[in-house]
Amino acid sequence: MARRKRTSQVLEKAVRRAASINSIDPNLNLGNGLTLPTFSSLIETMRTRENLYNTALSNLDKLYHEMLQTERELADMAEHMLLGVATQYGKSSVEYGMAGGVPKNQRRKGLRGESPVSNLEQPSFIASVNGNGSKNGNHNGNKAATAS
Repeated sequence: MARRKRTSQVLEKAVRRAASINSIDPNLNLGNGLTLPTFSSLIETMRTRENLYNTALSNLDKLYHEMLQTERELADMAEHMLLGVATQYGKSSVEYGMAGGVPKNQRRKGLRGESPVSNLEQPSFIASVNGNGSKNGNHNGNKAATAS
């Protein structure tokens, strides 16, 4: 998605105002540097900077898309390199593991519906609902409950 280009409402308003002031007097001088030529010059400076900014955004979009394309090419080549090592040395070889693959004989195959962590490794816990600070575990008539 391309970045949104900037348009300046201040610039558009200033252009309309300059056209209106120009109808009064093309060489209007209001003192303190407020002249129509100075105003028009600042309008052109703003227009130029806005165009440069929008061009920079377009160039940035182009660079971004080029980078993404190169990244896709790199991912494809990395995959092909690994497959090449697998073709030459085999998927169970040490070289395949050195290239970043998981050797075929080291892959874990779990049964369907079984989690990869064994039941012995899973922690068991006991949850209890106790009153805060009561001596016999009862609070407001509630008894302590345990679950396993």
